[in-house]
Amino acid sequence: QIELVESGGGPVQAGASLRLSCVGSGGYIGNYAMAWFRQTPGMERSLVAAVGWLPRPIYGDFVQGRFTIERDNAANIFYLQMNDLEPEDTAVYYCAAGTAFKTTPGSYQYWGQGTQVTVSS
Repeated sequence: QIELVESGGGPVQAGASLRLSCVGSGGYIGNYAMAWFRQTPGMERSLVAAVGWLPRPIYGDFVQGRFTIERDNAANIFYLQMNDLEPEDTAVYYCAAGTAFKTTPGSYQYWGQGTQVTVSS
């Protein structure tokens, strides 16, 4: 089964950019729908973005054109580029892989450990 490891999070100022990476091992990300979710304390995980086997990603409403996702199947890496970050984007960001292209976290079978993003004003 595929294992996912996220990296690239950290503390940044509002307006900054971050690029999160999700490296797959033990499996090929090209075989899965891939997604980024985020979670804040006391809240459920919410969709940031997801992409299936066609290059037609779905983004959460809050993204407002600031984030983009990219899957590099050859390198087995899935990226989340985040621009113009806001304090409200502070969360733990999780990478997920699933066998169906869905927008709900319960639809994804494989998860990374998460990476913290903290945006200060």
